[in-house]
Amino acid sequence: MSLSLPTIRTAVLGLTLLALGVPVEAANHADDAIDFSSQIRPIISAKCFSCHGQDEGSRKAELRLDSRDEAIAPREGGTFAIKPGDLKKSELIKRITHSDPDEIMPPPKAGHALIPAEISLLKKWIEQGAVYNGHWAFEKPKLPALPKIKQKSWPKNEIDYFVLNKLEANGLKPSPPAERHALVRRLSFDLTGLPATPDEVNRFLADKSPDAYEKLVDRLLASPSYGERWARMWLDLARYADSAGYGSDPLRLNIWPYRDWVIKAFNRNMPYDKFTMDQIAGDLLETPSEEQKTATAFHRNTMTNTEGGTEDEEWRVAAVKDRANITAQAWMGLTMGCAQCHTHKFDPITHREYYQFYAFFNQTEDSDLASEMPTMALPTKAEREDTERLKKEIAEVEKTVEKNRPALLAEFSKWEKSNANTTNTWTILEPTELSSVNNTTLTKSNDNSIVASGDSPATETYKIKVNLPVANATALRLEVLPDASLPGNGPGRSKKGGFALTEIRVTSAGKKVVLTNASATMNDKNLDVTSAIDGKEEKKSGWSLPDAQTKGEYAVFQIADALPAGPLEIELVQ
Repeated sequence: MSLSLPTIRTAVLGLTLLALGVPVEAANHADDAIDFSSQIRPIISAKCFSCHGQDEGSRKAELRLDSRDEAIAPREGGTFAIKPGDLKKSELIKRITHSDPDEIMPPPKAGHALIPAEISLLKKWIEQGAVYNGHWAFEKPKLPALPKIKQKSWPKNEIDYFVLNKLEANGLKPSPPAERHALVRRLSFDLTGLPATPDEVNRFLADKSPDAYEKLVDRLLASPSYGERWARMWLDLARYADSAGYGSDPLRLNIWPYRDWVIKAFNRNMPYDKFTMDQIAGDLLETPSEEQKTATAFHRNTMTNTEGGTEDEEWRVAAVKDRANITAQAWMGLTMGCAQCHTHKFDPITHREYYQFYAFFNQTEDSDLASEMPTMALPTKAEREDTERLKKEIAEVEKTVEKNRPALLAEFSKWEKSNANTTNTWTILEPTELSSVNNTTLTKSNDNSIVASGDSPATETYKIKVNLPVANATALRLEVLPDASLPGNGPGRSKKGGFALTEIRVTSAGKKVVLTNASATMNDKNLDVTSAIDGKEEKKSGWSLPDAQTKGEYAVFQIADALPAGPLEIELVQ
């Protein structure tokens, strides 16, 4: 029912409509029309399906009453279980009205005989054509027509028509309007779960405007207590708890952010489609926010069995089944869980279909661990406060920029013109001398690249001398090139094409050159280029690429003080 409703608040109204006993599909029928879903299906589900349902193992006489095509199909001897529009040719009517205990259905020993009112409904239904409706969970809800009423001045909205229709049908009249003290009290309890404050009572009593009631409703809906009150219903469906369940039932200290997310969703009046998407697949969105990841804890509310001796895989599977079952229940109103053991007798779900649905959820990382892994790291209170402070500062800067945009654009244009003839270019350096500490052979190629060959010791230092042809050099770029002749086809000489540059040292005219702000087009997750200029020549320090990297990459090192032209010595420590 609520799947078609646009927001959470209107979903509450939809549930109220059902509580009043108004079948959505039946509302459009004439007063004497029989509705299969609300009137016939409950009868045959309870009293016929055990022998004439979709379960082949218990089916009698090869008769299915859950499928219209099979129920009205000709049977042996040209008879019909159900002949739409014809009671005399409908064997079902003969059997449910038979006087012989060996012929009457359901059999007396079954213990659930049809009562006269149910027989009357079945007869009327067949006379009207024995129309079957699909399962309500798969039918698109239709807006019902307003029912006929006598007291036409009483309704204030569409729901009132349905309330009054039922009252009049039972010979009742609406109660007179509640006095204002009672009204504010009832409304406060309904919307927030709390008694009205004295200030709110006095404010409502003093408001003599025609829309005083509507304004009171708006104030209560805007209260944080509204979300806390109504989120409880969804949290029950989501089986939220602050402990892990089963025998030991330990506290679950990290699940509360999901509870707060649901409360905020209600208070924001979050659209129902977004409410659904964030909880089912918020972490699968292209750039999920922290809130969207938190929402997916809907599926982390499964219980965890931490008692000694339990089999983690057994309870992991139990959790996956719980996710499949609760998704079908909360969003589709289906009792899918029955089909985990057998093809469903009442809802149209087969045993196979259940496990196809189960497979979708059988891909999570958690495995019934007491640690509740995997978990999401959340910022501390101080970090959140810093983030909020930075957001405010950014907002102030943006205001300043917007206010002074014309002057800033003019200044930027002036800067562009003044720098139009200056460019930052790279000059490939030509090695003048090559050597190594541990006998690796270094050879200069025609394009001034350097190839290492021969011995491949565990530690090594390449020494490269060049003549810097330009003055005011501000950065040094080191390129590593793939080589098809190497075992891993990569820039490194290891079997997988890897390398590790522990440190880079540069001297100019005998003086140490200070390198800063190292960056690279790619880094291994464990070895970052910034550690290649930290002065530490350690094994787990320096620049490296992931194994099996087969394309060229480069690192750039800024020079603290611009270099003059002249001799330069570069040492690559590995």
